[in-house]
Amino acid sequence: MQKLIDVAKVLRSKNAGPFYVTMDIMFADRETYEKIKNSSIITEDIVSKLYKVDKEKVSIVYYDAAFSIKVTIPRRYPSGDPKDSDIYGCQQSAPLEDIPVNI
Repeated sequence: MQKLIDVAKVLRSKNAGPFYVTMDIMFADRETYEKIKNSSIITEDIVSKLYKVDKEKVSIVYYDAAFSIKVTIPRRYPSGDPKDSDIYGCQQSAPLEDIPVNI
């Protein structure tokens, strides 16, 4: 079975201000994007379990024109906090990479 990292053209994360991190999942073509979008592969429940955040705090937005999905979650610590281990939020997409994809 493939993983999300195998079917996504780009899978990255970055800060969305000091209190949130956003993950961008981009696909090379409409067909793959639509299959992922219309499945139950990326949901608030799955993201909340992967990142250990309340599912009510998970935002998933679909950008049809760009074949992209944006997932936003609150940061555990604000960017720049002494306890923060990823000030730019650029290493946070890794848990999404291994999501099983059967399309």
